[in-house]
Order: sequence, then structure tokens, then C-alpha cells
Amino acid sequence: MIDLHTHSLLSDGELIPSELARRYEEKGFKAIAITDHVDLSNIKFVVESIVEFCRAWPKNRIQVIPGIELTHLALEQFKPACEFARNKGIKIIVAHGETLVEPVLKGTNLAALKADIDILAHPGLISAEEARLAAKRCILLELSARKGHCLGNGNVARLALKYRARLCINSDAHAPSDIPTPLLLKNVGLGAGLAEKDLSKLYSFLNTHIR
Repeated sequence: MIDLHTHSLLSDGELIPSELARRYEEKGFKAIAITDHVDLSNIKFVVESIVEFCRAWPKNRIQVIPGIELTHLALEQFKPACEFARNKGIKIIVAHGETLVEPVLKGTNLAALKADIDILAHPGLISAEEARLAAKRCILLELSARKGHCLGNGNVARLALKYRARLCINSDAHAPSDIPTPLLLKNVGLGAGLAEKDLSKLYSFLNTHIR
């Protein structure tokens, strides 16, 4: 099992990266991405810190992938922020989508999908146009286990299946109590309307492309 959206105290999480990784390892996860919140004010510090941590993490343990979550950016800042992060060694770029429970700037989903991101997180009432673009650009649309963000899961799953966009299921964990079991993430997918065969394809794709 894989979780590609987690947070440490490098942004607003409660755990240092090593404890976050260990707690996921204990739950039986194969890999996680640590994707702390960044904007232009802290991107340099967070990117350098998480890349350094991941390079030092033991290779025979749970895989820890260096990531960031671009959060509440001005629309024109997504592309340069992605370019900076890639050049510094970030492997997973998450964009904080237009969740139903936060005042995310309208147009964020589309601006992020036009940039070099890997995952559009909790995109709320994502449109058909945006789902088609995600499919065309092979960007994963997230089904979220997080309270509030999960309200859009049904819409996201429906449009992803219709337009053949790739999906991922993530926790968006910030605290020890947010760290799920693999079964919980599976049930998030089933609750959003995915069938067992859809889940099998989802995790087969992620397992193939994670390393």
C-alpha cells in the first residue's frame, strides 16, 4: 500500500519525517511521499530539507519519496514553483486543489493541471474539462481520506472513471491519528464508488511506477 500525500512538522504536521515514516512502516505501507505545504515563502527550505532527509533514509526500509504540496499559490506561480522543485530533486509534486472546505482561489485546479504536477489533491467539484486534462497529462486525481476534503470524492471518482483519468487514494495525514490502515484507504475508494477491479488497476499502476 502507498500513500502519496502526508505532512511532517516541516509544514503543519505534528511529526518529524523519521517518525512519520516509521509509523507508516509499522502499519504495513510499502512507500509514502512526504509532501509538506509550500508557497514561495518556504519552498527553498522545505525542498532542501526533505530531499536531504530522503537521501539519508535507509534503502532497506519503507520507501520515502521527497515531495511538496503547492498550497494557495497565485495561479501564475505554479509553473515556476514546479520547475524549482524538480531541479532540486523533488519527485512528487502535489497541488492543493479546490477543496470544498477551504477558500482556495478559483482557477487553481486548472492552473495546477497545466503545470508539472503529479497529483491534484482533493479537487472538490472538479469539472469535466479538468478531468479530461488530467487524463491527457497523466496527472493523478486524489480521493482523500481527510475529513472535509473527502466531500468531493464521489464527483472526482465519477469523472475520473468517465474520462479515464488516473486516481490515487491518500490520507493527507497531519497527525498520528490521521495515519490510516491500508484497509481504510481501500474503503475510501470503495465508498467513492470504485469497484474492486478499479482498485486493483489503481494500485497496480502505482506499484509499477513508484520506483
